[in-house]
Amino acid sequence: MINRRAEITYAFGLTLGTLRRGAGQTQETLADRCSLHVTYISQLERGTKAPSLVTLIAIADALGLTATDLMQAIESALRRP
Repeated sequence: MINRRAEITYAFGLTLGTLRRGAGQTQETLADRCSLHVTYISQLERGTKAPSLVTLIAIADALGLTATDLMQAIESALRRP
C-alpha cells in the first residue's frame, strides 16, 4: 500500500498538472512565474517531489489561486477513489 506522503505528493502532482493546463500554462511558463526550474515543476507534477509552503503559495499565486483554493483542490483529489 502507498504511504500517506506518497499519496499526498501524487495527488498534489495530479492537481497541479490539471490546474496548470486549465490555466493555459506550460510547465515552462509556470516555472518562470514562480521563479522555479522547469525540472522541479515536472518533478512536482509526477509526485516525486513535495513542495514547501513557500513554493505552494508561489504556485497558487502563479495560477491565480489562493493557497486555500489549491489545498481544497488537492484535498478533493485525495478523496477520489
